[in-house]
Parts: sequence; structure tokens; C-alpha cells
Amino acid sequence: MIQRVLCAIVVTGAICAAPAAAAPFTFNNGNVDGRFATATRPDVVGQFEIESADDFVLGDETRIGSASFIGLLPAGATIGSISEVVVEIYRVFPLDSTVPPSGRVPTRTNSPSDVALDSRDSAAASLTFSASVLSGSFSAANSILPGGIHASPNQTTGGSGAVSGEEVQIDATLSTPFDLAAGHYFFVPQVSLSGAGLSFLWLSSVRPIVAPGTPFTPDLQAWVRDAALDPDWLRAGTDVVGGSTPPTFNLAFSLAGETIPAVPEPETWALMLAGLAAIGFQRRGRS
Repeated sequence: MIQRVLCAIVVTGAICAAPAAAAPFTFNNGNVDGRFATATRPDVVGQFEIESADDFVLGDETRIGSASFIGLLPAGATIGSISEVVVEIYRVFPLDSTVPPSGRVPTRTNSPSDVALDSRDSAAASLTFSASVLSGSFSAANSILPGGIHASPNQTTGGSGAVSGEEVQIDATLSTPFDLAAGHYFFVPQVSLSGAGLSFLWLSSVRPIVAPGTPFTPDLQAWVRDAALDPDWLRAGTDVVGGSTPPTFNLAFSLAGETIPAVPEPETWALMLAGLAAIGFQRRGRS
């Protein structure tokens, strides 16, 4: 009887110690809604950096291997104009940040952190990308263009107005996936276009998220900054567009990868080893 109990302990420990199989992971921030577009581009010669960010939540440790996002190519740009794609991951302030912040923006609550947690760049061969045209002509009702981001108290401009262009989807494959612990993050893509004065515009998606998107809580609104505002961020809708009832926006992107199997806790291994040791002592005592 004792031996059966000990064997049960060993079996239980072995089952608990066996890591779960990796499971596919996907996240979709919802369909494009045509309400808003925001510039986002890396720091290149002749152009200052602009970052736009939207959030996602991971319930488990996850390895992200690919990302897609949808935006506008302005008049004068084509798919062949895309010269560089950068994908960054930020955590939520105050992680990776100076506290207290500078005070040049209305709030940093729920903003991206000061600096990126990790990044991949096609110029460094840490990602590859492809682009496809979804619509030859698409319009967004409002936008934030280069020059439209200002520190407090001049942050509220009403936006830069309606914009139109080719609607495109950019698919990025990460040569080295992002390995992220469970937590709350911001996704920040940047696109460089060859041609003076051309800026890629990331399109908004529905908020709150509905099918076929992946709803989650809390779903934070989109944030923006440029090189002059760095390290601070502004809320694209609440701070920049403003108004008596400020709009809030999500931005159109999706992620894919796999969850990372959990490593068994030390207590689990201890349970199994204790059971094995007890069986060994019992058999030795009988002999």
C-alpha cells in the first residue's frame, strides 16, 4: 500500500514536471475603420523620427515571430518606395523610464515607456518584409502628420485633417523572434519611404475591438511622439485631436507566434525526487 502511494507521488510529480506543448499565438487589433491615420517613420538622414504606438496584452510568455500592420502610402509613393521597416516593442510607463517624467505632456499614465524594450530592423537584417496593396484609394477622416506633434500646453491641434492614398498591408517576419514575458506591451512599427517629404501613415482600427479582432482589457488608446517630444508621449485622440468629446483610437495590426511552455517549478521536481527516494529506501529496507 505504501509503495502504491509513493508511486502515485512520483507519477503526479512527473506529470506536473512535464512542460506543456507550445501553442499557436495570434492577436488581431481589429479591422481598419477609416477614422484616423498617424505618421510613423524611423530616424533617417533628412527626416526626424516619429513613433506611433498601440497596445496588446500577453497572458503567457510568448515568442512573436511575425507582425502585420495596415497603413497609407501618400501620393507619390508606391510599394517600391518602402526602403526600411522597423518593429519595436515598448512596455508601459513607468517601466524603462525616468520617474518623475519631464512634465511636457498632460499625462504619462498608461503611455509607452521612455525607451524601447526590444526592436527589429530590416536595415540590420533582423527582419524581412513584404507589402501588398489592399485598395488603390483609401481615405482617413483625420490624421497626425509630421509637424503636428507639440509639447504642452500646445498639444491640442485638432489633428492634421483628412488624408488619402493607397491602402497597404506590410508583413514583417522576424529573423530573431521577440521573447516576451506575460504582460502589457505597445507595438510600434516604423516605415521609411524613399522620396523627399513622404511619410507612411498607420491607419486606425475599431475601438473597442470586436470580431474578428482579439478583445482584451484594458485596451489603451494610441500614443504618438516625435524626436522633439522624446522621451514623452501624447495620446493621439485625447491630447492631439482633442475637442469637447475627444476621440480615442486603436491602430490596425496583428501578431503571430507561439506560447512558450512553462518551466516546472522547483517544488514539482522536489516532489518527484522525494517520492523516488522514498521508494528506494523502502526497497532497500525490505532487502
